[in-house]
Amino acid sequence: MNDIKLIQDGAELSLRRQLVLTAKLSAPAIMAQLSTILMQYIDASMVGRLGAGQSASVGLMNSSLWMFWGVCSTITMGFSVQVAHRLGAKDTTGARTVLRQGIAACAIAGTVIALIGIAISGALPRWLGGTEDICGAASDYFLIFVSALPVLTMNYLAGGMLRSAGNMKIPGLLNVGMCVLDVLFNWFLIFPGHSLDIGPWHLDVPGAGLGVRGAALGTVAAECIVAGVMMWYLIRRQPDLQLRGAEARKSYRPTRGILAKAGRIAVPMTAEHVIFCGAQITITLIVAPLGVVAIAANAFAVTAESLCYMPGFGIGEAATTLCGQSYGAGRTSLVKRFCYLTTCLGIGIMSLMALVMYFGADAMMSVMTPVDAIADLGAEVLRIEAFAEPMYAASIVAYGAFVGVGDTLIPAAMNFGSIWLVRIPLAALMAPAMGLRGVWIAMCAELVFRGLIFIWRMLSGKWLKPGRKPEADPEAEGWLDEG
Repeated sequence: MNDIKLIQDGAELSLRRQLVLTAKLSAPAIMAQLSTILMQYIDASMVGRLGAGQSASVGLMNSSLWMFWGVCSTITMGFSVQVAHRLGAKDTTGARTVLRQGIAACAIAGTVIALIGIAISGALPRWLGGTEDICGAASDYFLIFVSALPVLTMNYLAGGMLRSAGNMKIPGLLNVGMCVLDVLFNWFLIFPGHSLDIGPWHLDVPGAGLGVRGAALGTVAAECIVAGVMMWYLIRRQPDLQLRGAEARKSYRPTRGILAKAGRIAVPMTAEHVIFCGAQITITLIVAPLGVVAIAANAFAVTAESLCYMPGFGIGEAATTLCGQSYGAGRTSLVKRFCYLTTCLGIGIMSLMALVMYFGADAMMSVMTPVDAIADLGAEVLRIEAFAEPMYAASIVAYGAFVGVGDTLIPAAMNFGSIWLVRIPLAALMAPAMGLRGVWIAMCAELVFRGLIFIWRMLSGKWLKPGRKPEADPEAEGWLDEG
């Protein structure tokens, strides 16, 4: 029997079975997250070979790109959470209805967001305090990525829908494939042609020599290919969600009920993400006056740290699926057990990753840049951040569990308050005297505070109201009769 069906069928789950189910869903999700970050790590390492200026042009735009990517991703969550609830209640017809409407709504949203990004791409590097020598490359880098947002939004939607159905394997494998494609494309697009000697053989390797623009084009090409394959698998092969024959010909027009529910889930998450990335952009503005070395070290350290905290996001995705399916099946006590279990697992794994980051900081940074000043400063701030990783895990995974039951407003407010009332003021106070080190001390203190308040909310139980049922959309055929 499919393990996720045990939740839907009301089967008793021992602690051992809960652990096995959590591990089965978490492992491919962690692999997917790690491959995504590894792709960014490879991009940063390749661009880092081009010098501090090119590295700074990428680092300047990263926070803004995360904002645009994240908005597209959170919009899709409004639909994938509904699918998890309906599949948990064995309403496959209603789940397919949500999927069809989600495809149409997210395609429109991704296009609108892309147009906004294209409109501001020329001026954005200057708004962020970039100097003239890096603004041109930074603008092109940003423009290439935002132009592909409609396709990337479909990638986020397909991945979210598959995970909501308990299928972590396919998104994980495809993300690994995307990483491989990214390396290949970047190799030919970033660097100029060169010779390669392998034993007695001599090869002339072609290259476009596009620098940071090549890095953006290579990554976008890899993501678009994977988006097509992911969407194909979702609508043609995924049990309970495939759109074949008559199902594929039904209406894709978004209805009020499903859109309203998607909005209640996604709007707080989207607002929280925009506010969070706004804070990251503010941090960029605080770091920018510290110089090119500080900008590049900050960007590389953020990417290197991602290798340590992305397992937490993978477990958080598993928590969303497990809690969402259990909630849809009306199994409140199981929701709580999965929330506690996944949160403890996340804290344990990220504590181990913190040790890796602390002792391996020099090696992690040396791979990304040959500039000693950048590598040394980046390694120093990584060691500061290592102390925050366990509590950061608590906030990541608990948030994933809360999202699974549709509780997003209060957690979004908690994230907002934490970053704007703790991190930003501390960073602004400490940066003038301590430079980039002060910014990362502020970040460490804020992440510890955030983890503590998420643990407090989890233990309070206020995020889950017993007896609450998923809301029905009267226009979605097949929804269970709640009367």
